[in-house]
Amino acid sequence: MSRRQTAGFSLLELMIVIVIVAILAAVAYPSYQQHVVRTNRAAAQQYLLEVTSLQHQFILDNRSYSTTLAALGTSPETAISDNYTVTITGVDNTASPPTFTLQAAPRSGTIQQGSDTLTVNHLGQKNATWYD
Repeated sequence: MSRRQTAGFSLLELMIVIVIVAILAAVAYPSYQQHVVRTNRAAAQQYLLEVTSLQHQFILDNRSYSTTLAALGTSPETAISDNYTVTITGVDNTASPPTFTLQAAPRSGTIQQGSDTLTVNHLGQKNATWYD
């Protein structure tokens, strides 16, 4: 009688592969999360710049800045609104020149929760965390 060789993996070999995959996942996942946070932040920054442009057009047409995003005919995309609360603050149409500040505050309970609030004003000045 000949002994038949069985093909397959031993339990030890399978466990070694699982450990290697777990180590790779432990290293890659935090890096992936940081990439998602940076991508969401860049999308919010882009949107704030678009709203700034809309505000400048609005003041040319109406001689005052808008106090709402709806009056500008815009709203943030779902990817932005899921992670940030975008508001127009500090509108002072009686000042010379008139002023406004746009703000994107990270929503709690999202991946952006630990991020800083992004702001840009009527002069295009951005807060220091814009560049982090």
